[in-house]
Amino acid sequence: MRGEAFWEGYESVVEQRIRDAQDEGKFDGLRGAGEPLRGLNRPDDENWGLRSYLDREGIPNDVLLPTPLRLRREVDRLPETVRDMATEREVRDAVAAVAARVAQWLRFPDGPQVAVPMPRVDEIVAGWRAQSSAASASVPALPVEPPARRSRLRRLLRRRRRP
Repeated sequence: MRGEAFWEGYESVVEQRIRDAQDEGKFDGLRGAGEPLRGLNRPDDENWGLRSYLDREGIPNDVLLPTPLRLRREVDRLPETVRDMATEREVRDAVAAVAARVAQWLRFPDGPQVAVPMPRVDEIVAGWRAQSSAASASVPALPVEPPARRSRLRRLLRRRRRP
């Protein structure tokens, strides 16, 4: 019981510095002063630090998904992604970029083995055309056909005929 009186009168260096800072007003006007702590009434979550970091930095939760699930979500969201694009070339480039990432994952799969569909350029472009033509009926969309390629043999034979 004698030791309790000692500890009641004892003030650690940390407590003394906190008290001095309070007396000087260094804690006045801090952001969030007087507000309740966020997440106090939430159930216990072992990933609270990670979740609060993602919320604070504005990072979407998709970055936590394994690669095949992230790719599958990207393929599913392609029609919404290309909806606001101006040209068909942009749409085709966006779809080609996603298709390249899917092909890369198919070559060297990691994570859970989930079926990831390869995006079909023609279907997505057709959907984009339908939406863009409905939005602006005054500008008709012209179908873009890939240029016909001649085989190397035909080109070589054609060169030989022209002396």
